Amino acid sequence: MRPRLLFLSQCLPYPPHSGVTNRTYHILRALAASFDVTLLAFSRTNHQPGAEDVRRACSALESLGVRVAGTFRIRSEQAFPSRLLVHLRSLASGRAYTFFDYDNRAFPSVLRRVLREQRPEIVHVDSLDLHRWLPLLGDLPVACTHHSIESDLLRLRAQHAGSGLTKMYMRRQADAILSLEKEVCPRLRLNVMMSELDAERLTVIAPSAPTFVAPNGVDVGFFEPRPGAPVRPGRVLFLGPSYMLPNYDGVQFFLKEVWGAIRADQPEATFQIVGKVKPTHRATFESYPGVSCAGFVDDVRPYLAEAACCVVPLRIGGGTRLKILDTWAMGRPVVSTSVGCEGLAGRDGVNILIRDEPRVFAKAVLQVLADEDLQHALGSAGRRTAESQYSWDSIGSSLTKAYGDVMGPSGKYRSREVH
Repeated sequence: MRPRLLFLSQCLPYPPHSGVTNRTYHILRALAASFDVTLLAFSRTNHQPGAEDVRRACSALESLGVRVAGTFRIRSEQAFPSRLLVHLRSLASGRAYTFFDYDNRAFPSVLRRVLREQRPEIVHVDSLDLHRWLPLLGDLPVACTHHSIESDLLRLRAQHAGSGLTKMYMRRQADAILSLEKEVCPRLRLNVMMSELDAERLTVIAPSAPTFVAPNGVDVGFFEPRPGAPVRPGRVLFLGPSYMLPNYDGVQFFLKEVWGAIRADQPEATFQIVGKVKPTHRATFESYPGVSCAGFVDDVRPYLAEAACCVVPLRIGGGTRLKILDTWAMGRPVVSTSVGCEGLAGRDGVNILIRDEPRVFAKAVLQVLADEDLQHALGSAGRRTAESQYSWDSIGSSLTKAYGDVMGPSGKYRSREVH
């Protein structure tokens, strides 16, 4: 009989079109190969706008062998008054806003029923955002995924926020989440980190917190190089939805401070943004010469294949970038900021070009656009990196083994390992 695993998720991970849903989907798929998995998930408006979208997602996940015991809407996504109330309650209480964001009347009763009817051997919590419900899990071993060090990410966002009030509020939230990380992470059986760097950062915050590195990955069978596919000369590509603040900020930075220098040298260069984009963002982006927004696409591979250079000009971030892993797996060249490729096995000049200052970032992009041999060398090295270090199958296998250790006789995962 296979061990039972309860999977609590802050998103319903299908379709796997965003960074978080992509990771969560593949980790869920890997765990379902070794565990009897029961899923409780919050559905997001961006991912499943309507009831039929939720039904399709549940059906797809159940085809993996996952039992979907309940899906729940987040009220703050439905109406502005609910969203405002979340933040007012956070300010009044001093708690992190996520404590109130995931307040749902139906969730605790479903969770208690699942625990009563099918007591799991281990619980996977897919984000510390769900910390409100940890007390209901009692003494069950809990492994929590940290898609980033959230307190660090909020401090970075505060630095780039517009108004003083927004900066102040984000810093207050960063402090609240930092306190939460210090308090909760040492009590968990395992803290699953995206990178060795994130594991080190959490250890600084909570020295006794047990950590295990299971990085983001890529389906190297789906994302493959396309030898002979025509590359558009001068085509620069950014992959990611604009509703994510790090993406929006990064594209704005690139357009305002980098793109002009590229166009001055190569007037025929074009910049394409692939990913869901707000109408107001589209208007802003496409006001720059040579810029177009493809919007959401069912398959990003044709767009990656024809790009002469892919850029990741992020200034805000945490965890690791799936957009770089997809691009590496496709064998395409990448120019990134240090933040954009943080936590990945990027080697400047080998599988990626890493530049932070706008002028040198533009120079690197122009260098890639002008040199087909450099495009091939960076792309080939990126593909080798994706195959050797970031295959979802190997990542899922290592995480499954770590969970087996958590459930072992010691009941505690004590050493930090990197895979």
